[in-house]
Amino acid sequence: MTVWVGTSGWSYDHWHGELYPHGSPPQDRLGHYVQRFATAELNASFYRWPRPTSFARWRRVLPPGFALSVKAPRGLTHARRLYRPEPWVERIEACWHELGDKRAVLLVQLPPTLARDDARLDYFLARLPWWVRVTVELRHPSWDHDDVYALLERHGAAYCVMSGAHLPCRLRATAPFVYVRLHGPDQHHLYGGSYSDDDLRWWADRLREWESQGREVFAYFNNDGDANAVRNASTLRYLLGQ
Repeated sequence: MTVWVGTSGWSYDHWHGELYPHGSPPQDRLGHYVQRFATAELNASFYRWPRPTSFARWRRVLPPGFALSVKAPRGLTHARRLYRPEPWVERIEACWHELGDKRAVLLVQLPPTLARDDARLDYFLARLPWWVRVTVELRHPSWDHDDVYALLERHGAAYCVMSGAHLPCRLRATAPFVYVRLHGPDQHHLYGGSYSDDDLRWWADRLREWESQGREVFAYFNNDGDANAVRNASTLRYLLGQ
């Protein structure tokens, strides 16, 4: 499989009846999720970075062939804003090692208030081990520049393609893989709405184009309300023939 489709997170109370049976306990939700999807984006790590033992447990319990992407901690991206990243890089590296063959991509989401700073981004990416695949979500519009895309390409880092209210949607591929985050089609509220079938056909064509270039593609839906992410991800997988 070279196109991976899943959701951002897998444990939501309002997904009962759509992904998990009504009344099922939270500890069973991952088990239901992996029956439907072969990849997920862990978002809880942004708020509280898990211990290495948690990553080792995911390596054991996730089924063969499952790929887990992980969102970098806000302590690195929003508190330090990538400044002096070494302590966090050491923690991430240790946990990434424990995840083993289940690891997909490390998502580094920069805050929308962080304007373009090539030197800071370059320094951070240079600190990461070569075997940690990384994508960077650049929300401030000042990052939209060819020199920034070239910087990412030099490090083998993927520009995170975004879809969502007030976010720049740039279809750029800067690495051997492409990373897409679909935050919802609502033009006024981030994470709102459900993508139409026409929207999803358009995205399916884009994913196939990148795949035809020999790139591995990861796409995650983050419009979790009303279980829209589950339905949209399922439809996109169907359109891709998965």
